[in-house]
Amino acid sequence: AGAVGSHVGQIAKILGCRVIGIAGTDEKCEWLVKELGFDYAANYKTTDLAKYLKETAPNGVDCYFDNVGGEISSTVMSQMNVYGRVAVCGAIASYNVTDPEKRKATMLQPFIVGKELKIEGFMVNRYANRTIEGINQNLKWVKQGKLKYKEHVTEGFESTVDAFIGL
Repeated sequence: AGAVGSHVGQIAKILGCRVIGIAGTDEKCEWLVKELGFDYAANYKTTDLAKYLKETAPNGVDCYFDNVGGEISSTVMSQMNVYGRVAVCGAIASYNVTDPEKRKATMLQPFIVGKELKIEGFMVNRYANRTIEGINQNLKWVKQGKLKYKEHVTEGFESTVDAFIGL
């Protein structure tokens, strides 16, 4: 869960969902649960994700916000319930991969068809006419202490490149 996933997960919690985050370090998983209020979080680098999802979502997954793609998506979609919904907002697992064999998710089609999943791409600019409404709602949640964020300040012009790379 990066900046977008951690934000989306918090909104899901605010709206009453049970949330399972997926991140690449134990520290990030701890932050998701202890600071942001996620119900669970799995380190995809050290956890058998399929087993973890079966334990934490024994009745399956209804909604999945996919910002990663690749094998993580295949694993989550294998746990989806019939008529589950998937919002695809990114595919970071494939952005810097040059080997075509490593860019794919191996099992999406059978799960999409067999579970009759609804999958929709999501681009924030589609909702540009609601930007002010979204900002106001997010500010309200921040003021209520329901929506949290983490700032990382980088100082000095010479740190500009590192700051952008760190996003």
